[in-house]
Amino acid sequence: MQGLAGFQGKMRHARTLGVTPVGARTVIRVGGRSRTRIARLAAALLATALLAGCGDDGYEPAGPFRPLPEGAPPEVGRPPAPQAPGGPAQPGSGEEEGDANVVASGLTVPTGLVLLPDGTAIVGERETGRLLQVFPDRSPAKELMVVPGIDTAGDGGLLGLALSPTFPEDGLLFAYLTTATDNRVVRFPIGGVPNAVLTGIPRGEVSNGGGLLTGLDGNLYVGTGDTGNPALAADPASLAGKVLRIDVFGRPVGGPSPVFSRGHRDVTALCQDEERMYATDESRDGPDELEVITDQGDATRPPLASVLPEEGGLGGCAVANGTVFLGARDGERVHVLTLDDEGNPIEDATDEVLGGQYGRLRTVVLDAEGALWITTSNKDGIGVPGPDDDRVLRIRPPGGQASSPL
Repeated sequence: MQGLAGFQGKMRHARTLGVTPVGARTVIRVGGRSRTRIARLAAALLATALLAGCGDDGYEPAGPFRPLPEGAPPEVGRPPAPQAPGGPAQPGSGEEEGDANVVASGLTVPTGLVLLPDGTAIVGERETGRLLQVFPDRSPAKELMVVPGIDTAGDGGLLGLALSPTFPEDGLLFAYLTTATDNRVVRFPIGGVPNAVLTGIPRGEVSNGGGLLTGLDGNLYVGTGDTGNPALAADPASLAGKVLRIDVFGRPVGGPSPVFSRGHRDVTALCQDEERMYATDESRDGPDELEVITDQGDATRPPLASVLPEEGGLGGCAVANGTVFLGARDGERVHVLTLDDEGNPIEDATDEVLGGQYGRLRTVVLDAEGALWITTSNKDGIGVPGPDDDRVLRIRPPGGQASSPL
């Protein structure tokens, strides 16, 4: 194994970005030097994990997960023995050679990703609808099922995944997907038939949304797009360009309408901490935005932060301990944004990691050990795929264990 010093001359370090207030807006741009210890620490730890990731922690599941039967669903758990690579998924071998940050490879535009209680992940492919179980020790990925009825025209497809708030009891998954007629939310046990939860979300060739989050309150939050028509986002009667709040049966929460927040362009990801909910709002012709989502909020108010187009393509969001991680496709990096106690970006305290290392990055999820799970999006028709793309990454904190992220 090559030491950290040997890697430093060959691999690109995380660059420091500036967060510069412009009126009431915050623009993330390259340049400047971080003056905040928290931001420096977050970027340094992630960069160290990237450079020093050798060997593996060893996967010890908390126990097998068997969804409630519907027909004969496959068991969710560790494969009994390593499987020979083959077919469209070519995961990592689990051996020490190769990139220790890559836990699965050979996928096709992995977009949705959720973590199971046993420490494994379920990953959904946008264009195929396949769901695969991915293991932190790089065991071969296990195909679980194919979600039917997906239409991939434009930027549609399988766009988001979420676990039921009572997953250990009911084994249910929720998915946000595009059909030939609409965008919708469905639910199903692994291996079972999807049942519609919320239908009739407008679909288009662009800006179909896809953010899906099981909130801390046990409700589902659904991020939709304006389908290229900003008037729909402003229309309170339309489900387009909104963040919707529904219960697990698809019923509105807190009123007759599921609309929780409106005026968005393309909500590609949602994340939440104990204080706030955040959304990435992707633009077709301007900066992408990180927004704070509030009940009956309006996205026309100034965003929390803006990301320049060449550094954006935001499609992933994770937050913990006052630090927000944003996956950027066009920017080919993860932006790291540090917030103060009031939830505002700390001036000149935004960093990036993985810049240019793995191509276009999308989904970002934090696990219980403080590791970042990240999907690449190099086979989406815009990126330049390498021989192992697309991949699922797991960037571990130093030491392999952490009581809290970073």
